[in-house]
Amino acid sequence: MPKPKKGARLGGSAAHQRHIIANMCKALIEHKSVTTTEARAKLVQPHMEKLITKAKKGDTANRRQALRVLKDRESAYILFEELAPLFAEREGGYTRITKIGERRGDNAPMAVLSLVTEKVSPKQEAVSEAENAAKKAAAVAEEPASAESSASSASSASSASAVSAESADKASEEEAK
Repeated sequence: MPKPKKGARLGGSAAHQRHIIANMCKALIEHKSVTTTEARAKLVQPHMEKLITKAKKGDTANRRQALRVLKDRESAYILFEELAPLFAEREGGYTRITKIGERRGDNAPMAVLSLVTEKVSPKQEAVSEAENAAKKAAAVAEEPASAESSASSASSASSASAVSAESADKASEEEAK
């Protein structure tokens, strides 16, 4: 997991910042979305993404690493057994930050950090497959076209030499007259 930054931290000390991150991750696992400040949301997002990646792998070592961060077996169970299958087809981007304006008391910028539980759109997969097929077709079309262009340039060169030979014959006939 990323280490706490040096300098100003959320909560004061590095230990307190780790606890804030762990508690936010637990709340996000339990409730699927959390309303917090933008700074906290941006800080928690990479930690949560890494926890979900560990949950997708699902082996014992990754489960123990997640337990080190979460310090709660129930949250780890929900993460590994319920949330990981939801993200099986997704290759990243498990969380979303949506800005919602300022907090009323101190005007702090607020955001909603939520899990992206929608399935990956089959349309997106079809579009990417179509783009790959189009690229392959373009590459295949360029190869014969380049062969044809070289053949046509060779035939045009031979026809150009034939034309120059005919013009040379006409020139010599005119000189003879």
